[in-house]
Amino acid sequence: MSTAIDELRATIARLRAPDGCPWDIEQTHQSLVRCLIDEVSELIDTIDRDDLPHMREELGDVLIQIVFHAQIASERGAFDLDAVAREVNEKLIRRHPHVFGDAARLGDAAAVLVKWEEIKAGEKKNGPPRAGVFKDQPPRLPATMLAEAVWKQIGKAGLPADGAVDGARVRTLAAGLDDAALGRALFELCAAARQSGLDAEGALRRECDRVRRVVEAEVAARAHAANPAGCDI
Repeated sequence: MSTAIDELRATIARLRAPDGCPWDIEQTHQSLVRCLIDEVSELIDTIDRDDLPHMREELGDVLIQIVFHAQIASERGAFDLDAVAREVNEKLIRRHPHVFGDAARLGDAAAVLVKWEEIKAGEKKNGPPRAGVFKDQPPRLPATMLAEAVWKQIGKAGLPADGAVDGARVRTLAAGLDDAALGRALFELCAAARQSGLDAEGALRRECDRVRRVVEAEVAARAHAANPAGCDI
């Protein structure tokens, strides 16, 4: 007996068939990137509004993108939707030994996140090896999320950031900051950027790059100072 997922997979495959839809047949992983971004953005909007009926619809639109990419990959002999689901299911089980294994129960969400990162760090990485002290972030990550991630990594790893970021000012700004004040300040900065003909997204992304370069240079300088001859310790 087929499931709704099976029926969706069959529909996408039919659209991609030689006698299917000309638009669907022409699509590639690359051409669908903008569609994926748009659909995820629309889903986020329904989440922000807690609009459950429309959230169901937008989740379906995101699911179309996932099935579509899996279908294209399957046609190329790379992988299919079952392989995608199997891999992510194995990852979930592997990263929750306190639920699916014999590891001790974890007391709260914070402990779960710590254990998740420990297990993740020990897993084989796909793609090119990471260089530098900062964790790789998705290249298309919005600049505000990228800035948050960079600051989080600085604090988590205790990286020397005084030469790159005014930590005292960050702490002063954080004191008493609430959601409304933050939104207002961000909006005003973006509006001012627009008024000045500047690119707020690009400027923040470039600042994130600068901060990472300065911090990594400081880490390298300290490592050299501690071991100037480059000897193994």
